[in-house]
Amino acid sequence: MSYLRGFLPWIAFSVLSSLVGWQWGALAALAVTTHSLWRDRRAGIEVGAQILDLGGAVFFLVLTVLAFTSPHSPLEAYDGPLSSAWLAVIAVLGLAVGRPFTLAIARRSVPDEVARHPMFLRFNTVVTGFWAAGFGTAAVLGVVCVATGEPEIVRLAVQVAAFVVPAVLTRRYVARARAERAVPVAA
Repeated sequence: MSYLRGFLPWIAFSVLSSLVGWQWGALAALAVTTHSLWRDRRAGIEVGAQILDLGGAVFFLVLTVLAFTSPHSPLEAYDGPLSSAWLAVIAVLGLAVGRPFTLAIARRSVPDEVARHPMFLRFNTVVTGFWAAGFGTAAVLGVVCVATGEPEIVRLAVQVAAFVVPAVLTRRYVARARAERAVPVAA
Protein backbone atom coordinates (compact mmCIF):
# COMPACT_ATOMS: atom_id res chain seq x y z
CA MET A 1 0.00 0.00 0.00
CA SER A 2 1.45 3.32 -1.07
CA TYR A 3 0.07 5.02 2.06
CA LEU A 4 2.56 3.15 4.21
CA ARG A 5 5.47 4.94 2.56
CA GLY A 6 3.90 8.33 3.31
CA PHE A 7 3.39 7.43 6.94
CA LEU A 8 6.75 5.75 7.48
CA PRO A 9 8.25 8.72 9.40
CA TRP A 10 5.23 8.80 11.73
CA ILE A 11 5.37 5.06 12.29
CA ALA A 12 9.11 5.22 12.95
CA PHE A 13 8.52 8.03 15.42
CA SER A 14 5.80 6.13 17.29
CA VAL A 15 7.86 2.98 17.60
CA LEU A 16 11.28 4.53 18.26
CA SER A 17 10.08 7.11 20.75
CA SER A 18 8.58 4.27 22.78
CA LEU A 19 11.73 2.15 22.55
CA VAL A 20 14.67 4.59 22.69
CA GLY A 21 13.20 7.94 23.68
CA TRP A 22 11.40 10.80 22.04
CA GLN A 23 14.59 12.60 21.04
CA TRP A 24 15.80 9.71 18.91
CA GLY A 25 12.33 8.94 17.60
CA ALA A 26 11.92 12.55 16.46
CA LEU A 27 15.40 12.68 14.94
CA ALA A 28 14.90 9.40 13.07
CA ALA A 29 11.51 10.57 11.79
CA LEU A 30 13.05 13.87 10.67
CA ALA A 31 15.74 11.95 8.79
CA VAL A 32 13.18 9.68 7.10
CA THR A 33 11.00 12.67 6.17
CA THR A 34 13.96 14.62 4.81
CA HIS A 35 15.08 11.64 2.74
CA SER A 36 11.58 11.17 1.37
CA LEU A 37 11.33 14.85 0.39
CA TRP A 38 14.74 14.73 -1.28
CA ARG A 39 13.93 11.50 -3.15
CA ASP A 40 10.59 12.79 -4.38
CA ARG A 41 12.02 16.13 -5.50
CA ARG A 42 14.73 14.31 -7.46
CA ALA A 43 11.98 12.20 -9.05
CA GLY A 44 10.18 15.37 -10.12
CA ILE A 45 7.28 15.12 -7.70
CA GLU A 46 5.75 18.58 -7.32
CA VAL A 47 5.87 20.28 -3.93
CA GLY A 48 2.07 20.36 -3.74
CA ALA A 49 2.03 16.57 -3.80
CA GLN A 50 4.35 16.37 -0.79
CA ILE A 51 2.00 17.87 1.80
CA LEU A 52 2.33 14.95 4.19
CA ASP A 53 6.13 15.04 4.07
CA LEU A 54 6.27 18.83 4.30
CA GLY A 55 3.96 18.79 7.31
CA GLY A 56 6.04 16.01 8.82
CA ALA A 57 9.27 17.92 8.26
CA VAL A 58 7.92 20.93 10.15
CA PHE A 59 6.57 18.80 13.00
CA PHE A 60 9.66 16.63 13.39
CA LEU A 61 12.08 19.57 13.12
CA VAL A 62 10.30 21.44 15.92
CA LEU A 63 9.92 18.28 18.00
CA THR A 64 13.56 17.28 17.53
CA VAL A 65 14.78 20.70 18.65
CA LEU A 66 12.42 20.64 21.64
CA ALA A 67 13.29 17.06 22.60
CA PHE A 68 17.04 17.66 22.56
CA THR A 69 16.98 21.10 24.19
CA SER A 70 14.45 20.12 26.85
CA PRO A 71 14.56 16.32 27.16
CA HIS A 72 12.47 16.27 30.34
CA SER A 73 9.74 18.55 29.03
CA PRO A 74 6.23 17.64 30.16
CA LEU A 75 5.35 17.51 26.46
CA GLU A 76 7.28 14.25 26.18
CA ALA A 77 4.30 12.38 27.62
CA TYR A 78 2.15 13.87 24.88
CA ASP A 79 4.41 13.12 21.91
CA GLY A 80 2.00 10.51 20.53
CA PRO A 81 -1.15 12.61 20.86
CA LEU A 82 0.72 15.61 19.42
CA SER A 83 1.79 13.66 16.36
CA SER A 84 -1.76 12.37 15.84
CA ALA A 85 -3.16 15.87 16.27
CA TRP A 86 -0.67 17.26 13.72
CA LEU A 87 -1.64 14.57 11.21
CA ALA A 88 -5.30 15.38 11.81
CA VAL A 89 -4.56 19.06 11.16
CA ILE A 90 -2.77 18.19 7.90
CA ALA A 91 -5.73 16.05 6.81
CA VAL A 92 -8.41 18.56 7.80
CA LEU A 93 -6.60 21.52 6.21
CA GLY A 94 -6.20 19.52 3.01
CA LEU A 95 -9.92 18.79 3.02
CA ALA A 96 -10.73 22.45 3.72
CA VAL A 97 -8.76 23.66 0.70
CA GLY A 98 -9.97 20.86 -1.58
CA ARG A 99 -6.63 19.04 -1.75
CA PRO A 100 -6.94 15.91 0.37
CA PHE A 101 -3.50 14.53 1.17
CA THR A 102 -4.46 11.07 -0.13
CA LEU A 103 -4.98 12.59 -3.56
CA ALA A 104 -1.24 13.16 -3.95
CA ILE A 105 -0.47 9.62 -2.82
CA ALA A 106 -3.10 8.02 -5.06
CA ARG A 107 -2.11 10.08 -8.14
CA ARG A 108 1.28 8.38 -8.12
CA SER A 109 -0.25 5.03 -8.96
CA VAL A 110 -2.91 5.88 -11.53
CA PRO A 111 -2.83 7.13 -15.13
CA ASP A 112 -3.59 10.81 -15.78
CA GLU A 113 -7.07 10.10 -17.16
CA VAL A 114 -8.02 8.42 -13.88
CA ALA A 115 -6.51 11.24 -11.81
CA ARG A 116 -8.53 13.79 -13.81
CA HIS A 117 -11.82 11.94 -13.31
CA PRO A 118 -14.19 14.03 -11.13
CA MET A 119 -14.98 11.07 -8.89
CA PHE A 120 -11.28 10.61 -8.12
CA LEU A 121 -11.29 13.79 -6.02
CA ARG A 122 -14.51 12.73 -4.30
CA PHE A 123 -13.10 9.30 -3.58
CA ASN A 124 -9.93 10.77 -2.05
CA THR A 125 -11.95 13.25 -0.03
CA VAL A 126 -13.77 10.34 1.63
CA VAL A 127 -10.54 8.42 2.20
CA THR A 128 -8.83 11.47 3.71
CA GLY A 129 -11.86 11.80 5.97
CA PHE A 130 -11.16 8.29 7.29
CA TRP A 131 -7.60 9.30 8.10
CA ALA A 132 -8.60 12.64 9.64
CA ALA A 133 -11.12 10.93 11.90
CA GLY A 134 -8.60 8.25 12.89
CA PHE A 135 -5.90 10.75 13.73
CA GLY A 136 -8.28 13.07 15.58
CA THR A 137 -9.62 10.17 17.62
CA ALA A 138 -6.09 8.97 18.40
CA ALA A 139 -5.11 12.47 19.56
CA VAL A 140 -8.04 12.64 21.98
CA LEU A 141 -7.56 9.06 23.22
CA GLY A 142 -3.84 9.69 23.58
CA VAL A 143 -4.45 12.67 25.84
CA VAL A 144 -6.90 10.57 27.87
CA CYS A 145 -4.28 7.82 28.18
CA VAL A 146 -1.70 10.29 29.48
CA ALA A 147 -4.18 11.89 31.87
CA THR A 148 -5.23 8.54 33.30
CA GLY A 149 -1.70 7.16 33.51
CA GLU A 150 -2.14 4.33 31.05
CA PRO A 151 1.02 2.28 30.41
CA GLU A 152 3.16 2.93 27.33
CA ILE A 153 1.87 -0.20 25.59
CA VAL A 154 -1.69 1.19 25.68
CA ARG A 155 -0.50 4.53 24.30
CA LEU A 156 1.37 2.73 21.54
CA ALA A 157 -1.73 0.65 20.75
CA VAL A 158 -3.71 3.88 20.31
CA GLN A 159 -1.07 5.16 17.88
CA VAL A 160 -1.05 1.89 15.93
CA ALA A 161 -4.84 1.91 15.72
CA ALA A 162 -4.66 5.43 14.26
CA PHE A 163 -2.92 3.91 11.24
CA VAL A 164 -4.52 0.47 11.07
CA VAL A 165 -8.19 1.46 11.27
CA PRO A 166 -8.06 4.08 8.47
CA ALA A 167 -5.87 1.75 6.37
CA VAL A 168 -8.46 -1.03 6.68
CA LEU A 169 -11.30 1.37 5.89
CA THR A 170 -9.37 2.68 2.88
CA ARG A 171 -8.70 -0.82 1.58
CA ARG A 172 -12.37 -1.78 1.95
CA TYR A 173 -13.53 1.43 0.31
CA VAL A 174 -11.18 0.84 -2.63
CA ALA A 175 -12.40 -2.74 -2.98
CA ARG A 176 -16.04 -1.65 -2.89
CA ALA A 177 -15.45 1.09 -5.45
CA ARG A 178 -13.70 -1.34 -7.76
CA ALA A 179 -16.46 -3.92 -7.38
CA GLU A 180 -19.11 -1.33 -8.16
CA ARG A 181 -16.91 0.25 -10.84
CA ALA A 182 -18.27 3.51 -9.51
CA VAL A 183 -14.99 5.37 -9.55
CA PRO A 184 -11.54 4.84 -10.96
CA VAL A 185 -9.23 4.13 -8.05
CA ALA A 186 -5.57 3.56 -7.42
CA ALA A 187 -4.02 0.16 -6.93
